[in-house]
Amino acid sequence: MADLQRPGGELASRPIHFFWVVDCSGSMSYDGKMEVVNTAIEECIPEMASAADNNPNAQLLIRALQFSSGASWLTAKPVPIEDYSWTPLEANGVTEMGKAFELLAAQLSIPPMPTRALPPVIVLLSDGPTDSYKDGLNKLKALPWFKKAVKIAISIGQDADDDVLEDFTGNKELILQANNAPALAKMIKWASTTASMVSAPASKPMNADAVSTPAGSSDPFASANGGAPLVIDMSNIPNPDDFDEGAVW
Repeated sequence: MADLQRPGGELASRPIHFFWVVDCSGSMSYDGKMEVVNTAIEECIPEMASAADNNPNAQLLIRALQFSSGASWLTAKPVPIEDYSWTPLEANGVTEMGKAFELLAAQLSIPPMPTRALPPVIVLLSDGPTDSYKDGLNKLKALPWFKKAVKIAISIGQDADDDVLEDFTGNKELILQANNAPALAKMIKWASTTASMVSAPASKPMNADAVSTPAGSSDPFASANGGAPLVIDMSNIPNPDDFDEGAVW
């Protein structure tokens, strides 16, 4: 992706790539889970755009990846949040999460990821895989951009495989539990709007989770962000116990 320029030649804010990685397997058809995901993501797009407007350090670019029996890009190229629209998903098939990880790994390599980008944000929504996902995840874990990414997983249903999701995030605190429709909608909103602000280190709250890069590091992030910490506000993660409305998944 070419460097973006403001009128007059001034360098624009650095891009931050936001990836939705969404499970649309057959299990997501039960109890309206897929419909909740579609509605919640569509409704949070304006809030993501508003959050991005308040973050002068980054230009928010969106992509979406779906997986069930295989995986494919809904949005193959990064789209600015102000131009983005959600494509509703239909649930069917098995849960080949490893295929999604392989497609994601191909996009987090350099190239096509630009060296001047801020670390990406990856939000995974799933109730767990039915395949051997490890090979795909290991490809991701070998990439500097994945190591520096903000990785959030939304665990859908009480039977979700949280061990797999923790293997993805590397941080149990960034697995958001969603055991009914109101909780799922709230977790999607939190993940999307909060993660849209992660590249503003100066606004670090007291209960924030920061990933810092030593000066002189060979990671591409070090030169792109001057070695400043990447910050996500952990203080206001919704409590899943606050959502007892409707059927429990």
